[in-house]
Amino acid sequence: MSVDLSVVVEKYAFLEGPRWHDGRLWLSDFFLGVVVSVDPPGEPRVEAEVPNGASGTGWLPDGRLLVVSMRDRRVLRRELDGTLVEHADLSDIATGWCNDMVVDPQGRAYVGNFGYDLMAGEQARPAPLVRVDPDGTTTVATEGLKFPNGSVVIGDVLVVGETNGNRLSAFDIAPDGTLGPRRDWAAWDPARGRVAPDGICADAEGAIWMADPAGNRAIRVREGGEVVQVVEPGTGVYACALGGADRRTLFLCTAPGFHERDRRHSREAKVLALRVAVPGV
Repeated sequence: MSVDLSVVVEKYAFLEGPRWHDGRLWLSDFFLGVVVSVDPPGEPRVEAEVPNGASGTGWLPDGRLLVVSMRDRRVLRRELDGTLVEHADLSDIATGWCNDMVVDPQGRAYVGNFGYDLMAGEQARPAPLVRVDPDGTTTVATEGLKFPNGSVVIGDVLVVGETNGNRLSAFDIAPDGTLGPRRDWAAWDPARGRVAPDGICADAEGAIWMADPAGNRAIRVREGGEVVQVVEPGTGVYACALGGADRRTLFLCTAPGFHERDRRHSREAKVLALRVAVPGV
């Protein structure tokens, strides 16, 4: 699909975890180890420094920022005075670098992890999804996921992209935060080509925008797997978010690749934006 794409920010190492919050686009840079927010004119502001690699972000009900610290497998919390403290230690559960995260309205965070040493070329293994309660208590939410990555909460359902699984998986969320059995929200036949769900977001019609770096694209998909829109910017797409004043701007985190050896010292990552018809939730 041919679309008009504009550059929001550029000259970063590897951008992930986009969120629209308080009128700004929030982003994490894995390898620069920072969380930044960007105002509508495109001026970035550093919000937190995370030396062990920054990934997923979210907010507690009282407005405090949570951010994933990747290598040491922790979730950090930014206090109201700006200091970063440990919110939760996931190192006894997560079996690889922690990455994306979604925080539900009750302040419960669901955190994915690689499951293995991706950067060292280790063989892929299934990984658990970790639930972090508002008090920092950690629990295995579910197990056996194939690289749990981007996540979104739609009503009382958690949808998780499994990057190595060719599928988006759904779980009913019980009132106490526990998850029901996994089911396919959307799945694709690997015999017909790899689909690699990465960062995701939902829109007001219940469809999901999904970054698919394996296809250098973002796709809009309905429950059941029908792809209704495709955006191909000509480079890798690793995450997406809907935002802007009317929530009709789709932000795409792009880069030529993801591997630390290539990205750490490069500054080729950027955020592209386009207008879409259906707003975010």
